[in-house]
Amino acid sequence: MMKTYLLLRQVKIHNANALSSPLTIGFPAMTAWLGFMHALERKMRQQPELEDVRFKKLAVSCHDWDFQTYKGAGDYVNSIIITDNPLRKKGASFERPPFIEEARIHLTVSLLIEMKSLSPSIYPVFCDKVQEVLPAMKIAGGDILSFRPIQFLKKTSDSSSAFSPYCSKLLFGDDEDTDADKEERRLIRNLMPGYVLVERRHLLQEEGTGQSDTMQGMLDLLALHCDYDENKDSWQTTRRGKGWLIPIAVGFKGLTPLGHVANQRDAGTPHRFAEPILTLGEFLMPHHCQTVEEMMWQYRYEADKDLYVCVNEHEGED
Repeated sequence: MMKTYLLLRQVKIHNANALSSPLTIGFPAMTAWLGFMHALERKMRQQPELEDVRFKKLAVSCHDWDFQTYKGAGDYVNSIIITDNPLRKKGASFERPPFIEEARIHLTVSLLIEMKSLSPSIYPVFCDKVQEVLPAMKIAGGDILSFRPIQFLKKTSDSSSAFSPYCSKLLFGDDEDTDADKEERRLIRNLMPGYVLVERRHLLQEEGTGQSDTMQGMLDLLALHCDYDENKDSWQTTRRGKGWLIPIAVGFKGLTPLGHVANQRDAGTPHRFAEPILTLGEFLMPHHCQTVEEMMWQYRYEADKDLYVCVNEHEGED
């Protein structure tokens, strides 16, 4: 079985939306990353030669970030750095227009996208199209400032190879050893150094919490507990959850039946109100993953539960 990957390395994003849900802040939601993948696929398929392009899964490796907050001397909490809109004239005076506070973050990431295999003759057209559309696109509301030359990786069960019209040499495949495990490690190393976000909802399941107690279970795993140790004459900080655990937004749950509402933007598409879904995630360095599949995210729709989610763990349910 052969898998083909599109690798976008060192993508610099300016002013991405860091408010991923009403309760979480600090990193764009996975729905934003997969939304970019879907938007890129749609743009690629506008080219007649690229009508068969399909993007299946996505991994995000964050190399650097600059969260736009400020904490002054003596401040207890951070403040969001926001931009000011130009003054507007009102009568004989000027007034400040209203604005919405928006948390922003600058990011440098690498994106690994699993895609449908194409004919080798199509790849030059594919690369030209990506180079054309990518600078004009947004990721999580942020502008794409720059990115490295586009690369393609191909992985098979018995051999490995790589090719890129914009690369002067193969990324891997030069070694005589074509062991599947080594092939996997070579793929993963292309996302280093950085941190990939993976799902850890199984930790909530191990807590044995029901749907109504999911938030409490999440807080129990994330909360810091400070206890005074008389023997050491100091305060000790502990946490039940191990690793760089964070709450993440992974999709939406429908609240109302599908239908139509007054003044909706697209009159031909069924509409419903929804709320964001939170679960646990973890940032870890790519070399801790044994396979590329462990870090890949994809869409999943569960009609019986009205769930529109992005999943990384494929076993079990929330």
